[in-house]
Amino acid sequence: MKKAIITVVGKDSVGIIAKVCTYLSGKNINILDISQTITGGYFNMMMIVDIQKSNASVDQINTELEELGSSMGLVIKLQLEEIFTSMHRI
Repeated sequence: MKKAIITVVGKDSVGIIAKVCTYLSGKNINILDISQTITGGYFNMMMIVDIQKSNASVDQINTELEELGSSMGLVIKLQLEEIFTSMHRI
């Protein structure tokens, strides 16, 4: 298993989860855990995914997610779990 963290932040609108999940499915990326909240009209989602069986590189996935986010007025980022963990270690 090769885990990654995806974050999605921006103004709430219809279809955010559907569009992100459709993209992930098309890249054979499995969602292991998902958390989302809407506060004051702003959408925030964090996903833990398994990218091991993906048919795309990490760089390609990250670029395409950033482009998808930009098209929806959102910021979408992907980080490998080990990098995310290292960055947030105290």
